Amino acid sequence: MLRIIKGDATSPQAKGPKVIAHICNDLGGWGKGFVLAISKRWSEPERDFRAWHRGRAGNDFGLGATRLVRVDPDVWVANMVGQRGIRTGSNGPPIRYDAVERCLVALCDQVLALEASVHMPRIGCGLAGGSWQRIEPIIVRTLCERGVAVTVYDFA
Repeated sequence: MLRIIKGDATSPQAKGPKVIAHICNDLGGWGKGFVLAISKRWSEPERDFRAWHRGRAGNDFGLGATRLVRVDPDVWVANMVGQRGIRTGSNGPPIRYDAVERCLVALCDQVLALEASVHMPRIGCGLAGGSWQRIEPIIVRTLCERGVAVTVYDFA
């Protein structure tokens, strides 16, 4: 159920409904890494993320939260808050594996309702500083074992 291919995660290779999942930080920052590729294709995910962050006092924005933004009739972008801050500090890299797991658990329910497949880069392993050896089992446990097809894209 988990396949890794060469390609661009913003151009998912599948039929039917598709969700492009990626990791965001909890500071509301959007401007480096995979989000640039998203913003180059669609303006809605960044606009929604910034509004979600601005309104955080009255909504669910925070570590472990996931929000879907529709960008095409059969494509959504999942903004998932799985990163504390943007820099490595005394608490290690910004990735928070427990938050990534909560994000993916929430995403799974939404994806199953949409009957969609999930497409992503190696989430949490770029600027967030995470380890694929720790992320991959979380993806398998939260999505693949519940019947969700997941494609991971290594940018060619």
